[in-house]
Amino acid sequence: MDGEAHRTPGLCGLEKMAGVRPLNLHCWISMMARSDVHPIHSFEPWQVWPGSYDNPQPDGSYPVPAGQGLNISRSTAIASMGSCFAREIKTVLIREGYSYITEESDHPASKHASAAWERLYNTFSMRQIFEYTFEEWKPAVRWWQAPVSGRIQDPYRRIILYDSVEQAEADFKIHRECSRQALLKAEVLILTLGLTEIWEDRVDGSVICLPSGPYVNEGGDMGRYAFRVSRYGENLQNLERIHQIMLENNPRCRIIVTISPVHLWATFREDLDVISASCNSKATLRAAVDEFASIHENVFYFPAFEMATIYRPLMGAPLFSEGRENFHVNEETVDFIMKGFFDYYCGER
Repeated sequence: MDGEAHRTPGLCGLEKMAGVRPLNLHCWISMMARSDVHPIHSFEPWQVWPGSYDNPQPDGSYPVPAGQGLNISRSTAIASMGSCFAREIKTVLIREGYSYITEESDHPASKHASAAWERLYNTFSMRQIFEYTFEEWKPAVRWWQAPVSGRIQDPYRRIILYDSVEQAEADFKIHRECSRQALLKAEVLILTLGLTEIWEDRVDGSVICLPSGPYVNEGGDMGRYAFRVSRYGENLQNLERIHQIMLENNPRCRIIVTISPVHLWATFREDLDVISASCNSKATLRAAVDEFASIHENVFYFPAFEMATIYRPLMGAPLFSEGRENFHVNEETVDFIMKGFFDYYCGER
């Protein structure tokens, strides 16, 4: 609701219709959040913009709606995957003593998640993880071979390298089982979505992680892959596919989806600047997640993006890291977001 004034019925008329004595109604309204131009409408504090009219200023505690419907204890088995911010979630959950699932703990690609999924920036890459874990996902091109060094690279996970195809196949067989175990153990699965830009195989529609690594740097043929911006419906469809696979294989698992507050460092788009492209990615994903969470009782949205990019600035607090990677959020913002996570879901704290 905006702040534009318009004519509203008087309090006396409403009191008569409701059969409420004026004193009682006025007392009730005084305890709720309201505005001068809409005096008959009353809201809980978390329903109004912080600091608007006579309502409380941001106090460092993100406004949490009552009754989230999900309670996480330190014994709850939690798995997570996603873009850069997924690593921050993993780090804090482990530090705070929660039962975070760690498979393939010695594998460098598991630094960011519960298994060696590496960083997953888009919902297509996520969907492919679930498909190869529980089904027979076989893209037309399974491995890249760098033209100069001969290194074998996994196109679908971020720069995972091998000395031979045999080594790659053997490691992937182990990884697939570890991925399965992580997702089967999970009582809560946290998915952190990052962006909507994808590189898609023109032949079979499979989506690579990024055009990077030795295959690309050494002049590997990228003509097979087309860059495009994915849209709302596609991302919602990917989330629905993930939900379907989890429902078939681990129906007790609840899913928390969040949007990474880390902005795009660069965009492959030629029609938008990087700031606009980043906003488009986050807005598209946010809309898809809102629909996704509204459809399923076991899906929850956690507002990490809003906490970082809106609430922190309202507090007058710095948001971004300093230095070369200033598109990342700083440590104080990470701590603030995770405090919000515990306020949302971890009542025992």
